[in-house]
Amino acid sequence: MVSLGAAPLTEGVLVRVKGWSGRSGLAKVDLYTRGTVHLIVWVGVLGLTLLLLGRPLHEDWQLVLVGTASVLAIAEGVLCGQLARHAMDAYLGQGQVPRRLVSRAAAVTAGTTAAVVALGATVDLTGLLPTMLAAALAPFLAVHSLLTSNRTTAVIQLAVLAVVCGMVSLTGRTADEVVFAVVTTGFMNGWMAFTARWSMWVLAVMWKLREARDVQARLAVAEERLRFGRDLHDVMGRNLAVIALKSELAVQLARRGRPEAVDQMTEVQRIAQESQREVRDVVRGYREADLSVELEGAWGVLAAAGISCTVRSGDAELPVGVQSALGWVVREATTNVLRHGDARRCTISLRTADDAVVLVVENDGAAEAAAGTPGSGLAGLRERLSAVDGTLEAGPAGGGRFRLTARVPLGQRTGQDMEEAV
Repeated sequence: MVSLGAAPLTEGVLVRVKGWSGRSGLAKVDLYTRGTVHLIVWVGVLGLTLLLLGRPLHEDWQLVLVGTASVLAIAEGVLCGQLARHAMDAYLGQGQVPRRLVSRAAAVTAGTTAAVVALGATVDLTGLLPTMLAAALAPFLAVHSLLTSNRTTAVIQLAVLAVVCGMVSLTGRTADEVVFAVVTTGFMNGWMAFTARWSMWVLAVMWKLREARDVQARLAVAEERLRFGRDLHDVMGRNLAVIALKSELAVQLARRGRPEAVDQMTEVQRIAQESQREVRDVVRGYREADLSVELEGAWGVLAAAGISCTVRSGDAELPVGVQSALGWVVREATTNVLRHGDARRCTISLRTADDAVVLVVENDGAAEAAAGTPGSGLAGLRERLSAVDGTLEAGPAGGGRFRLTARVPLGQRTGQDMEEAV
């Protein structure tokens, strides 16, 4: 029994399933990132609302002003929440942002900020005005930073600070209080915008890595198809050309009543039979898979993809047909591990038990939706295994794991029979 090492973890496909533990790594990062942006929006909104409602008021008009500011803050949260959803999709290249939504969110944010400044001019908000201003501006500025470049975001932040400086100065605050309000507001808004943009940048990088992995898999398939096409062309091209030429010659001879036409058609028949045999050789070579090579290849491919892979194999001598069938099982199972779910660990074990050889491929990070859907690859494996009286079982193994088990009986058929069956 041999262990062939491990590799670092990697991200996986986004699969929308219920529950945190059932999500892939990329799905978890996506949910966490989007939740962070929405949290920035609603922390600012709820924080501002609590600060507004927690102030002692003595005049009816003050109560009206606080109520108006609170309603505007809630409206800002709703609009900025919608804007955040569209902005994050647009940042990832998955949608566009309605311009009207941006304008409405900006208008409500401006109204909320103006209400806070007006309240600060009439109510004692010593020490709270900078925090309230930051809470009023943070939801929109953080989300809007996802729609512009870093330079544009910085210019907008500075322009907003200049407006805030002018508005706070009109409330009769001292120069120190104005500076403190501007610095605090600028720092908090800048930090929130940086957090939102940095989080989305990390998520975008992970999406690009996932797309690159998909492209790599498609290129590998395309390369294999080209190789197989070249082999068929090399085998059949010349023979088909000769068949066409001799068939045409036989037609001309037959029209002239020449007996040589029979010889030409006999030669055509011989070449056709030879071509058929060569095609079978090509297909047989394509279909045959060496089990030891496939096991080493599976470990190398999974390790390169960042999946910790352990291979356990015995020293039993297996018939060529059984090795070929199980080699295809390893190849298809490795492809499924790479393309489905978000595997971090994979175990491939080969053992003999009860006059049968058993191959088990088990990986974690399996998505429930994908695991429950049988694919054409598994159907093809069952056909290959049935040729050597083998069986295949595949499905969820609990705990987010997927297990594929192939069993082939030994001792009932000779190695030659199995090879001919494959």
